[in-house]
Amino acid sequence: MYEVHPANSKVEKVLLNLIKQRKDIAEKLKRLAEEPRRNVGAHPLHGRLAGKWACWLGSNLRIIYVIDDLNKKIEIEAVGTHKIY
Repeated sequence: MYEVHPANSKVEKVLLNLIKQRKDIAEKLKRLAEEPRRNVGAHPLHGRLAGKWACWLGSNLRIIYVIDDLNKKIEIEAVGTHKIY
């Protein structure tokens, strides 16, 4: 299982607020930690975001993250609507 970490304090604040508002977000992050390339609609990004991944946390919520297989970590770089792309 991977460890999920926010990349900065802004992402951490947004995630904590979302988890307080919607209990399903914590469960989705747990599923992401189990299989970061398959669960919750995970997909690789292209173009200027190549090397990063994205997944859905809800109908209009997305996260962009980087997978560190060597250290078994997922670093969440952005949280929001499709505008984060």
